[in-house]
Amino acid sequence: MATDRLLDGRVKIRHLVLVTAIADEGTLVRAAASLHITQPVVTRGLREVEEVLGVPLFERMPRGVKPTPYGHVFIERARSVLAELRAAGEEVRLLQSGQMGTVTVGTHLAGSNLLLPRAIAGLKAEHPRLTVVVREGTPDTLQQLLLAGDLDLTVGRLSPTVPVRLEQERLHQEPIRLVARAGHPVLGGAKANSLAELIAYPWIFPVAQTALRAELEAVFFHEGLPLPPDRVECTSMLTLRTLLISTDVIAALPMFIAVDDRELRLLPTPLSSVRRSVGVTLPKDRAPSPAASALLVHLREEGARLAELEREYSHAALQAGVRYA
Repeated sequence: MATDRLLDGRVKIRHLVLVTAIADEGTLVRAAASLHITQPVVTRGLREVEEVLGVPLFERMPRGVKPTPYGHVFIERARSVLAELRAAGEEVRLLQSGQMGTVTVGTHLAGSNLLLPRAIAGLKAEHPRLTVVVREGTPDTLQQLLLAGDLDLTVGRLSPTVPVRLEQERLHQEPIRLVARAGHPVLGGAKANSLAELIAYPWIFPVAQTALRAELEAVFFHEGLPLPPDRVECTSMLTLRTLLISTDVIAALPMFIAVDDRELRLLPTPLSSVRRSVGVTLPKDRAPSPAASALLVHLREEGARLAELEREYSHAALQAGVRYA
């Protein structure tokens, strides 16, 4: 019966605070002072709790009060309840400020090796209790996950068209460049290799129905060339890199993936018609969570740094007389 009475609304949080204050202070007078209320309010509140429980919680002594056996049990549980409420309030505060929670981000090639990892590192340094979940996939798959609410945002090359419920924000420019392993036979020449010269080598192409695949096909079509007959179609970065460094394949990759890898080299062959904007894609119909907003701050900061780095590479290429695309 007492348990039912505890849950019918008569015992309130203020009663738990009051009882623990009496236990801490040892007298009703000091408990009232610590809570900034009057002693009659403390006396009335204590009586209300004891009436609900049907037992005395404190034994009145000449110089104060001490918990009864019933009081010891109730006070211990009251402290636990108050501690849980304080913890819940702190977690809500951390969630509101982006210091705790989970952000789920999708990525595909561009941005996955520098922009996103650097942004995550900065975010975790600032908010170590925030969890970041990274999911890889093709751009069309990531768009569907974003629309379904399974992702907070995606990072990668921006598409010329996105569903009306999505919006894009450009963070920096990153050219798509042809890449091969260090020591690849094609790197021995003194002049830039044309696409026609490169067709003889094996290639790695993006899978069908991706924007980069369509753009590469357009480059070959514009040059009047067929697609390389010896090719692998792959979107796995781990598989792609292993093939690149262990065979003579050629691949089209975001520039910073190769620049940051000592075993890969950029080929001078330009792909000037391939788009190069990298950024984030977000849903229009829902505001970013505090955790997603915190990650966006770091993505924008790292995007600005990479934009400056891209300008430096562009300037260096022009100084060297290399056509930079």
